[in-house]
Amino acid sequence: MALKQEPYWWEAAPRPSLPERPLPARIDVAIVGSGYTGLSAALTLAKAGRSVAVLDSGDAGHGGSSRNAGYVGRTLKHGFGRLLESHGAERARAIYRELQAAFDYVLALVERQGIACHLVRCGRYIAARSPADYDDMARELELRRKHLGDDFEMVPRAQQHREIGSDLYHGGAVIPDHACLHPGLYHSGLLGAALHSGAEIFTRTPVAGVERSGAALNVLTARGRMEAHHVLVATNGYTGPAIPYLHRRIVPFHGFMISTEPLPSEQVTRVLPNARTFLDYANNISFIRRAPDSPRILFGGRTGPAEPDLRRKAKRLQALLARIVPDLAGVRLSHVWTGRCGATMDLYPHIGARDGIHYAMGYCFAGVPMGTWLGHKAALRILASPEAATAFDDLRFPSQPLPWANPLLVRLFMAHCDWKDRRAWHSFAPRRLCKIDGESRIGGLNLIGERDPEDQELSAD
Repeated sequence: MALKQEPYWWEAAPRPSLPERPLPARIDVAIVGSGYTGLSAALTLAKAGRSVAVLDSGDAGHGGSSRNAGYVGRTLKHGFGRLLESHGAERARAIYRELQAAFDYVLALVERQGIACHLVRCGRYIAARSPADYDDMARELELRRKHLGDDFEMVPRAQQHREIGSDLYHGGAVIPDHACLHPGLYHSGLLGAALHSGAEIFTRTPVAGVERSGAALNVLTARGRMEAHHVLVATNGYTGPAIPYLHRRIVPFHGFMISTEPLPSEQVTRVLPNARTFLDYANNISFIRRAPDSPRILFGGRTGPAEPDLRRKAKRLQALLARIVPDLAGVRLSHVWTGRCGATMDLYPHIGARDGIHYAMGYCFAGVPMGTWLGHKAALRILASPEAATAFDDLRFPSQPLPWANPLLVRLFMAHCDWKDRRAWHSFAPRRLCKIDGESRIGGLNLIGERDPEDQELSAD
C-alpha cells in the first residue's frame, strides 16, 4: 500500500472545489480563514442577516481544521490548580466554565445542524509517565471535581490494560464524558451550514493586507479589493504577515499524524479496549485514537517545526507508537500528514480587536472546541450582542520581536517542552541536548524516556 502524504480524514471528506466567483465590492463582514473559527463566525453572522465573505488562500478547510485529531474536550495548557493559586477561585472557575461552554456548544451545534461527523462521547484516557505524574493528575482532577463538578476515575497501573494495550505507563485517569469526531466531516458540515445560511466562500484568494478607509476597511486580495464594515482574522497557525500585529503573536507549530492500514478488529480492541481517545500527561503529548469509520489506529506526536521529509517522520512516529503499544510493531501505514496549530506566548486563546480588525486564534492544541466557540463569540462581538463576553476577552496578547514562524525559535521552544517532559519522567537533570536525524534528544533518552540504542552514535548539538 502506497503511503499517502495527506490526511486520512480526506478519504471521507475530500477538500471541496468551490466555483470561482467575482468578489463583491462591499460586504458587511469579511472573514479571513475558512476553518472552524471562520465558518462558525460566518454561520452566526449570516443567520443574523449580515452579508459575509469568507476568504481563504487555499481550498476551504485545507489547513488545520481538516488535519487535526478530532478530540473534543475541556483542555487548557494552564491547569486548574495552577490557576487557583495564581488567580483565585473565581477567575479559575470562569476560565474552566468557558471551556465547558465551548465543549457544550460543539455538541449542540452538531445536533442542531445535523452534521454527520461520527461525534461520540467516548471518554478520554490520560496516561501517567511516572508515579509523580499519577499523583499530580489525581490532585488536579480532584480540584476540578470539587470546584466544577467534573467527573473522573483514576486507573492504577495494575488495571491500565483495560484502557490501553501498553505496559509503559504508571496508570492514568479516565475523563468519561470527553468526545471525539471526524474533523474532516465536521468541517464539511460547518461549510455546508454556512453556505446554506447565505455566507459566500472565496477560496484560493490570499489576503495581502487590510487598510482603513474612513469608517470602512479595505481588504486587499490577490483577486482585487473589497470594502468591509468589519474584518475578522481567523487564521490561527496559518497567520501570515498580512496582519503584522497578529503575525508577531501566533506561534505556528506543526502537528504530525499517521494512520495504520486496516487492522483486525481484535487488534484494534487490544490497543484501545474501550474506544476512548488516549494521550499522555506531558507537555509535548503523544495521542492515539481509533479511526471512526475504519478499523485503523491513528497516532500523533513529536509536535514541532516543519518536517521536509514526511516519510522519515512517519518512520519515527511508527517506531514511537510501537514502543508505546508493542502489539502494533510492524504494522503498515497508509497515511502520514502534518498541519499547523497555533499557540501563544502565554498559552491562552485570544479574542479581541485591534485597529478595527477582530481576531480569534491561538487555541494551544484545543482547536475543535475553542475554534468553534470563539468564532461564534467573535461574531457576537461584531453584532454587539450582550452575549459576546468570554473569559478571554481582550487579554494582553504578548508578542516576540520576530515572528515565531522562525523555525529555529520553534525548535528551541519544543526542545524545552521535551526537556521538561524527560526531566519529569526521570527526575534527574539531563546530561546534554543531542540530535539524531534532526530531532532533539536529551542525554541519550528517546521521547518516551528509554535509553536509546543509538546513543553511541549521537553527536552533541
